[in-house]
Amino acid sequence: MTIYNFAAGPAMMPAPVIKQIQDELPSLHGSGMSILEVSHRGQDFEKIIEDAEADLRELMAIPDDYAVLFMQGGGTGQFAAAPMNLARQFKRIAVLDSGQWAARADAEARRLGFTSDVLASTKTDRYTTLPALPEPLPQDQYDYVHICVNNTIEGTMFRQLPATETTPLVGDMSSNILAQRYNVRDFGMIFAGAQKNLGPAGVTVVIVRRDLLGDAKHVPSAFDYQLFDAKHSLYNTPPVFAIYAVGLVLKWLKEQGGVDEMQRRNEAKSQLLYDYLDQSRLFFNPVKPADRSITNVPFMTGDADLDAAVVTAATAHGLLNLKGHRSVGGLRASLYNAMPLAGAEALVDFLNDFEKHH
Repeated sequence: MTIYNFAAGPAMMPAPVIKQIQDELPSLHGSGMSILEVSHRGQDFEKIIEDAEADLRELMAIPDDYAVLFMQGGGTGQFAAAPMNLARQFKRIAVLDSGQWAARADAEARRLGFTSDVLASTKTDRYTTLPALPEPLPQDQYDYVHICVNNTIEGTMFRQLPATETTPLVGDMSSNILAQRYNVRDFGMIFAGAQKNLGPAGVTVVIVRRDLLGDAKHVPSAFDYQLFDAKHSLYNTPPVFAIYAVGLVLKWLKEQGGVDEMQRRNEAKSQLLYDYLDQSRLFFNPVKPADRSITNVPFMTGDADLDAAVVTAATAHGLLNLKGHRSVGGLRASLYNAMPLAGAEALVDFLNDFEKHH
């Protein structure tokens, strides 16, 4: 039986990458040492992290005036690191509240003593649509505007970014980085936890415009962007294995045709599932069609017991981790880059068969 893992994160990784990790684990490049043992100051790892940065720059067309940092603490850590590093002039940020993760970023900034203004929210709509930025956005008032580019829990995605004019845009791209093409120059900063589209948990990628960096006071060294840029992400011991795995995923992505090809595949996979859900008499997707994510698809029957029965039956068919997030319930299929079209087809076939019997 073929297993397909629809988890939202940590999520499915490309099978060839898993195989390469397995083959190389006892001895990295014939060194006699495992990647779990090598020094982060050694030549082997220096090449790994340099290649990972170069490949990410190529895949995302990252300009030279943007720093690429490999940090720890996950996306949640960046909810704190971003205001500590970037909110220096006004000590005030703006947030578009499109779901739980944007709300968490707002709460963390407030917790640290920054002023955070929620400019728009779709909470009253249960986050089934995306909030729009009030126009015009007041200039010279906010250090940046924060958005969650793709909402893993609620299944929405910004295809068109809000026009923030001269105010930098900070994007939490944890769940659709390298899955959808964006222009890096539209952002002052992008961050992404690796455990969805990039690799295993443990490393977070930060892409930040260098002219936004400065001597940020009272920032812990482990979260200091300028320090990490100066030290090429090697200020302290980095998550060596996680960065190694990310590097392998990036090379796999290049072999597959890059971000544009991944977007084409993700649109095909998600559209297949959306088309089924839109005609189904049992299942439905609650999100406004124009705001639907191509990587995270929530759906439900409206009956919690029946949703649970779907999860149990799907698991028996090798379709794993379809239970929805506890905050919204129902079901959810995450269709990240590593998920093949065959996985989406198997899911639709299963749901169609389940519906016939219920």
